[in-house]
Amino acid sequence: MVGLKKETYFEGKIWEEMKMITKDMVINDVIRKYPKTVTVFSNFKVDACCGGGFSIEKTVATSGIDMNALLAALNKVVQAGSK
Repeated sequence: MVGLKKETYFEGKIWEEMKMITKDMVINDVIRKYPKTVTVFSNFKVDACCGGGFSIEKTVATSGIDMNALLAALNKVVQAGSK
């Protein structure tokens, strides 16, 4: 099997393409893995410095930020970066 690339598939999609940012992920971990997301956090006024050690959900819970819009914007950046 020399020369074959091992890929994991789930319901016909390559697993790598299915990775999504979720509300339970820690902000600093997201930024480390996907550096371009720092702009999204900044645009949404999310504290990625002092609040970066907490989950997205905990950090935005009292801020009035639309979590669904934030997650959509973050995942759009991730998907654009994987193409």
